Amino acid sequence: MTHEIIAKFGLGQIVRHREAAFRGVVIDVDPVFAGKAGETGEISPDQPFYQVLALGVGGGFVAYAPEDALEHDPELTAVTREAETRWFTVDRNGRHAPKSHAIH
Repeated sequence: MTHEIIAKFGLGQIVRHREAAFRGVVIDVDPVFAGKAGETGEISPDQPFYQVLALGVGGGFVAYAPEDALEHDPELTAVTREAETRWFTVDRNGRHAPKSHAIH
């Protein structure tokens, strides 16, 4: 039997980390943890993990976070047009992909 995993957040969506006090935009999604076995500690590797371009005072950084640590950010509802063109390729259906990845 196959277990289907559906990501809660999509590319380009604004999220915030519940504990690490950062917010950012989802730039990539892995259906399960894509690192080395045992690196997640007590966090379940069998959930979507997100690369989040986190916003900081001095610029941005990329964080890799499990789905259960993220939530929708009600304070920021959309990526600015400037950030969108800088970081994403957007197709005619509005789907976002990081500039370094093709939209499939």
